[in-house]
Amino acid sequence: MKENMFDVLIYLFENYLEDEVDLTPNSNAIRSELLKMGFSQPDVSQAFDWLDSLDQQDLVDCQTRAFRIFSEQEKTQLDIECRNLLIFLEHTSILSPDNREIVIDRAMALEDEISLDQLKWIVLMVLLSQSDDEVAYSRMEDIVYDLTPAYLH
Repeated sequence: MKENMFDVLIYLFENYLEDEVDLTPNSNAIRSELLKMGFSQPDVSQAFDWLDSLDQQDLVDCQTRAFRIFSEQEKTQLDIECRNLLIFLEHTSILSPDNREIVIDRAMALEDEISLDQLKWIVLMVLLSQSDDEVAYSRMEDIVYDLTPAYLH
């Protein structure tokens, strides 16, 4: 996994995205700030490309009762814990089927195995960019920041 690129995404999320700052690919001031902080140019560019692709996602009309079958490549990048989290989030209405597909797409765009914590951050970023459901976003934020357990045993 491109850890540094993911670190850039988390930095952008915590410092800009929550405040709804426009992060266009031409955000030279923000790019300069990231470079001064020690992030590499390729990682910064990849993070902005990842966010740009997130904004361009078209929602497909997924059936709410559909059963999601993961491809072999998805199973390779998203281990059983990650796939279980996605199922849990969908069953608890934190993720809609449409947003689940966007999360999977953005996780697959990272091209390496995704950790459970990384997937939680991806879900949070997708919910912020795609959803007007503040309750789902708030519930996911609690999960990311470990304010509530992700799973009830």
